[in-house]
Amino acid sequence: MALRHAFLGLTMIMSLTTAGQAMAQTPQLIGNYGDWAAYSFTENGSKVCYMVSQPKKAEGNYSKRGDIFALVTHRPGEKTKNVFSYITGYTYKDGGDVTVTVNNNRYTLFTEKDMAWTPDQDSDNRIANDIRKGANLVVRGTSSRGTQTTDTFSLKGSGDAHDAISQACGV
Repeated sequence: MALRHAFLGLTMIMSLTTAGQAMAQTPQLIGNYGDWAAYSFTENGSKVCYMVSQPKKAEGNYSKRGDIFALVTHRPGEKTKNVFSYITGYTYKDGGDVTVTVNNNRYTLFTEKDMAWTPDQDSDNRIANDIRKGANLVVRGTSSRGTQTTDTFSLKGSGDAHDAISQACGV
């Protein structure tokens, strides 16, 4: 997996999402763990830690698609942890849901533009726990043009990556 590409893509995404706020530091690699990488940075004086991966297989009848990322993020300064988010590389269908399956557990995420999130902290905690212990994660969604996609991620190293971000952020 091209974790360097994940780092570069996320650096750009983070700088876009922090526009109008105090700029975040460039993420620092904590380590690579199997198919996952762990990073930390400081934003508005608070530490943020996240783990990220890209799919081993991305399926769908599309001609162009941007970078795809699955993330779990801790923001202890905001009292949040295990926040699962998904960047799909295209704009989702308005009002569309995304399904995530890991360890035979299915989660429904809500969407906005090219991102999807779980609806609450309990779902975040459950999916983060499943990711730590699973073999693969499958994400299904529909683009604004009606294209259905299925992305499959390896969870090799996800437990160690989660341990690393939890230790780095003290959660």
